[in-house]
Amino acid sequence: MNQLLSNIRPSWLIFTLLVFAALVKLGLWQTDRAIEKEHRLVNIEKLNKQSALSIEKVLTFPTEDINDFPIKIVGEFEKNILFLLDNQTNKGRLGYRAYQIFNSGKYSVLVNLGWVQGSINRSELPEVFPILGGHELNGHVRLIEKGIVLMEQTFNSVSWPLRVQQIELDKFSKVSKKQLLPFVVYLKEDEKVGYTKNWQPIVMPPEKHRAYAFQWFSLAIAWLLLMLWASIKFSNSNNLKKA
Repeated sequence: MNQLLSNIRPSWLIFTLLVFAALVKLGLWQTDRAIEKEHRLVNIEKLNKQSALSIEKVLTFPTEDINDFPIKIVGEFEKNILFLLDNQTNKGRLGYRAYQIFNSGKYSVLVNLGWVQGSINRSELPEVFPILGGHELNGHVRLIEKGIVLMEQTFNSVSWPLRVQQIELDKFSKVSKKQLLPFVVYLKEDEKVGYTKNWQPIVMPPEKHRAYAFQWFSLAIAWLLLMLWASIKFSNSNNLKKA
């Protein structure tokens, strides 16, 4: 064993350990995500048994704790302002998720109205019009997670409805000239207002995260065994040359 270790180049060993550590880290990340999803599912089940809260009541809680809260809002939709979130699918069909600002007293909040089908021609937007008038809406609070940003969104020239690539409430506040609350209201499935309600709070279940974690850990072990085999073969080759 000492001879084997002495034949291993330091750069080879460092490279092996770095790849191994990266694979293990990915496995641990997926495990953490599975635990987070499990906790969220338990919390959602508990929240579903509670009565809907008003905006004022929701805002008494720390922002990081309000995800999935049931909420009831009374007010009216902002006229003419409609956002269409691009690249949203439903049963294999490509479309958009429609969002409109809802004014409730002194507060303005972005509301997810549901999914609408898009056109094969990407230059054409679907014929979706802002909802008008006063309403009482029931839904759930959702905090928007920051995803991978491939290109920064800029709104130099604005026409409604506005096609967007991601939900950025700070930018939406500026372009709409309405100070939006730091969350979005997703309407309940039985809410008559809006379009197809196909949103799921948990897109990837904990079981899938654990399956991915197992794959990463398996790759880490396979990588270590492969490098060990390569080192043994390299050591034996050197020994034969010396003989």
